[in-house]
Amino acid sequence: MENRQYSASVERLAGEQHSREGKLLSELLGDSGFDNLAAYEADLAQRQSRLLFSIQAEMEDTEMALRQTEQLSQKLKKHLGRLKGLQKVLSK
Repeated sequence: MENRQYSASVERLAGEQHSREGKLLSELLGDSGFDNLAAYEADLAQRQSRLLFSIQAEMEDTEMALRQTEQLSQKLKKHLGRLKGLQKVLSK
């Protein structure tokens, strides 16, 4: 009998505690502005999107610059080869 009363008492206290915690949480969200939280999350998502776009654009620019550098390197190597050939012809 005592065990049942103890269990019922514990359940009642746990329910009351849960109710108080829920009430406190709703008050805190109300005071801090739940709408502000939603706006903050939306702003954060927008910033993340802009940052990802910026990173993607920077990656594309870097890849383009790398390709251009490789092309310039190939052109310079060809030019150097021609100059060496001319040097050989003229030094004979």
